[in-house]
Amino acid sequence: MQVTRQRVTKDRFGLRPTGRRIHLLAAATAALVVAGGGIASASTGVFGNDQVAQTTDKGLVTSGDQYIKPIGERLVLNEGKIMSSSVSPDGTHLAASITDGGMALAIVDLKTYTLQQYVGDNKAANLRITGNDVGQEGPTYSPDGKQLWLGRTDGYTVFTVNADGSLANPTSIMIPADGSKHALVAAPVFSADGKTVYAAVNGQNRVVAIDAATGTIQQTWAVGNAPRGMVKVGDKLYVSNEGGRPAKPGETTINSYGTQVPADPKTGATTTGTVSVIDLAKPAAAPASIDVGLHPTAVYAKNGAVFVTNTATNEVSVIDTAKDKVVQTIATQPWPEAEVGYEPNAVTLTDDGHLLVTLGRANAIAVYKYTKPQEPVSYVGLLPTDYFPSEITTVGKDVLVSNTRGIDARSPSNFPPPAWYHGTHDTTSSLQKFTLPDDKTIKSYTAKVFEQNGWTNNSVKIANGKGHANKKPVPVPVQIGDPSTIKHVFLIVKENRNYDEVFGDMPKGNNDPRLIQYGENVTPNQHALATQFGLYDNAYDTGTNSAEGHNWIMQADNPEYTESSAGEYTRSYDTEDDALGHQKTGFIWTGAQAAGNSVKDFGEFQSFEQKPEGATWQNLYCDAKVMDATGKPSAYPIKTGSAIPSLNEVSVPGFPQFDTSVPDVYKYEVWKQDFEKNGPANLNMFWLSNDHTGGPTTGPAQVADNDLAVGKMVDEISHSKYWKDSAIFVVEDDSQGWVDHVDGHRAPIQIISPWAQHGTVDSHYYTQITMVRTIEQMLGIHPMNQLDSAATPMATAFTDTPDYTPFTAVPNRTSLTLGLSTPPSCGLDTPAPQNPAAAPAPTTAKAPAAEQQVAAQWQTWKSKQLFTGPSAKADSAPPEQMKRFAWYEAHGWTKPFPGDAKIYAPNDVPGAYIPSSDND
Repeated sequence: MQVTRQRVTKDRFGLRPTGRRIHLLAAATAALVVAGGGIASASTGVFGNDQVAQTTDKGLVTSGDQYIKPIGERLVLNEGKIMSSSVSPDGTHLAASITDGGMALAIVDLKTYTLQQYVGDNKAANLRITGNDVGQEGPTYSPDGKQLWLGRTDGYTVFTVNADGSLANPTSIMIPADGSKHALVAAPVFSADGKTVYAAVNGQNRVVAIDAATGTIQQTWAVGNAPRGMVKVGDKLYVSNEGGRPAKPGETTINSYGTQVPADPKTGATTTGTVSVIDLAKPAAAPASIDVGLHPTAVYAKNGAVFVTNTATNEVSVIDTAKDKVVQTIATQPWPEAEVGYEPNAVTLTDDGHLLVTLGRANAIAVYKYTKPQEPVSYVGLLPTDYFPSEITTVGKDVLVSNTRGIDARSPSNFPPPAWYHGTHDTTSSLQKFTLPDDKTIKSYTAKVFEQNGWTNNSVKIANGKGHANKKPVPVPVQIGDPSTIKHVFLIVKENRNYDEVFGDMPKGNNDPRLIQYGENVTPNQHALATQFGLYDNAYDTGTNSAEGHNWIMQADNPEYTESSAGEYTRSYDTEDDALGHQKTGFIWTGAQAAGNSVKDFGEFQSFEQKPEGATWQNLYCDAKVMDATGKPSAYPIKTGSAIPSLNEVSVPGFPQFDTSVPDVYKYEVWKQDFEKNGPANLNMFWLSNDHTGGPTTGPAQVADNDLAVGKMVDEISHSKYWKDSAIFVVEDDSQGWVDHVDGHRAPIQIISPWAQHGTVDSHYYTQITMVRTIEQMLGIHPMNQLDSAATPMATAFTDTPDYTPFTAVPNRTSLTLGLSTPPSCGLDTPAPQNPAAAPAPTTAKAPAAEQQVAAQWQTWKSKQLFTGPSAKADSAPPEQMKRFAWYEAHGWTKPFPGDAKIYAPNDVPGAYIPSSDND
């Protein structure tokens, strides 16, 4: 349990405001309105060869294509991400709900600005509770400050607040599930006397009144979809409904936690947002409804107004409480070149009339001068924060900001000695405290925020359609719509691996051989591809887990809904089947279609799968051999589908989604038959997921299966007539499966094309966001939000002089059937000889005699995980246990995990208490 306190004026991360007066960018001084007219030119390089966690003059480099250099004083919490926070009525303490570090609550003493207490289901906690699930909103103090209510999956945990601000005596107030719908309580609000708690029951689309003393539900009101924020003004409750109003007959709808909500058939995103108004003086009356923007989240009341942050449409609705009407809509779009993606998610009003709005995805606070509801605000400027601000309030003269991701995944808490590696779950959060500067100083900070986000003039330029077709094609055009040498893009998404565990044995790159897990003898194709087409040793997966990673790749963002749901993930983990997880501007495939491109999807972002009886790993493995030898279709056709109509339209039948009981070489054969019969689309998306591991074979066998499937796919494409104008991007969805000596987010990416640089080591800073932007430039797709609009295309990874040499797949050197309890009918796999100069891969699944007992315990543990079958879920195992199990299998049960004293049984693993990401 650790906490780090730093003052930004002098800290070990080098976050020092220069004090210089800076002339503002023209775009920064403009009012925050929707940009009109032309869109400007391609962005120049921002990061160069900077690495994540490196401190530069611009700030600390994050894995999200941004720098952070906040104003004021910072307090880093090292035990996870802040989901929400609130300040005690006397202003002396802050309670923050946290996740991803084995804790549920952190209590901070604001008088000393130090951590006082951790609460969680963790032996290291100061106060133990059962479970670490926490809701999107809260925790909330009672009006007298003597209680704290923490929202959970099935109700509240209520604590007594001691005289010193610490918590004690946790008790539960349960709200029963409605069928499969848990309560998922969001914002609690107290009556003035503290005797009644009004709870937004997010999972059941209702608000309830609870007797604070007995926990009895006294009253229920039906509201809109996914109620979240709530505030009490006089005798009225204002409730933000993130999923908008109930659907009307005949409307297009998409699921969100068992409710069909109004949604766009192309983008899959919600189309309504509302605020319900409950009149407590007339409790029998149905709540009124006020239309606002999309994804209304935070609500805040002061001086006759309710302010609502519309996160998806990037605006704040101002409701006049005397009229219960929206009288002003404030656009929170600082940069004229991108309409969305800033994600306003919290708001407060200072006593001197400054309206402060946190912009979560911009790492900034937008500041306005405000007088009254119907008087238009005037924009002042921006102030920089840490990574993803999510709450803001004032305590006396101080402004206090909670930042969900703090300083990124740099917590020392999970580092066993020696502390020379990092994981994505080494998550941090931070509190930021400052006195609001004068308006002139605020304006001077605006240019800093622009620089940290890469918001440059002319970042996105659209070809005007006059003569651009006569331009010489280049791989990555500067203008969107100009001709590219690339006509066919293949985007292959894999699962969970990071750089050092795969390429730690390649000394040409920035490697650490101590962390090799699946080296050349497990991934010979990945190594051969890196040798032929280039090694990228400074590339990062932006997300922490699959729920985030697939969003980053498909949407160039992990929308605020998914970000703020991480404390439970009960509404949804993979948001493919949840309209609330989809941004209004759509996905990379809808953008491709809008630009006139054809699209094919092979498993990526699909949410439904049915396998016929008898479709075991062994049978599908043998079926793949038959398909390869005869060209016949599969004997075990698999049905898949998506909740998103536009994705269903382009999905190729029979290609499985995530399920480690389906070999990737089988998926390759399904694709190959379509490729040879019908050819590729302009955009081809794949989910080849067996390097996740955890299936019927051992981890090394599954990674080898994945490696061979990708190698064969590249072989097939590069020997086809389409090779001359193709580019293949291979990327992990996230890198959480292991650790890395640079940063947990560093991952192996591959760029394979005649037009790619060959035989080089490329150390430019790249992320999943820059990869998406590169594909957009190639196919003429308009960027989806401010993140990919600001991203630098990976032009440095390409050349104007093509090398058409094809790639020939390398035979697997690790048996694909290693570890099977029942051999396939077509026989066990016989691998090629291993390279004796490379790190050896296991040739048997049997543990040495001394470790057989502990290995048997791990096999029992594995059988209880959701890795296979119709309920298979990516990332469903506790991360610290999964890391150990993968390491033990990869090293034949002969080596302890780095930093551990021995090979542990599952329950003895340090950090075993930290739950999986997908804990629904």
